[in-house]
Amino acid sequence: MDSRSGAPPYSGLPTTPAHAGAWRFTVPPDDLSVPQIRHAVRDLLHRRAAPLSADTLHGVQLILSELVTNAVRHAALLTPQIGVEIALDDRWIRISVEDGHPYRPRALALTPDRHGTGGRGLLLVKATATDAGGACGVEPTAAGGKVVWATLPLDLP
Repeated sequence: MDSRSGAPPYSGLPTTPAHAGAWRFTVPPDDLSVPQIRHAVRDLLHRRAAPLSADTLHGVQLILSELVTNAVRHAALLTPQIGVEIALDDRWIRISVEDGHPYRPRALALTPDRHGTGGRGLLLVKATATDAGGACGVEPTAAGGKVVWATLPLDLP
């Protein structure tokens, strides 16, 4: 430490923000898991002082709710535990939900002739992520399941 300024000497290496890290949760494939994981992630992000505006936090919770709901509704028979990972770095938050079902979902198109109330969760995820400047996708797992993920930019000063 430089005794004159009280600041640590510059090392030339990037520093890791205090909020950065990755956290993994597992929840049973049950409807009650959706609000439980949403509250757990909200509390985690508050404890980590993640730089998220109220709108971005709302987007994170919407994405998380939709992805966990999809895993509960469509993958429960092949998924004893749903995996949820939240990863923060210096610019992004990534929300990932892993289940054991091999089907790779796609966002439905919003068409005027579609009248049902369901089936638009991934469309909401995609719209929320891309409107914020992020992205979303689906990746296979080595065990034959999938990870559905979305990224959102952090609200940096």
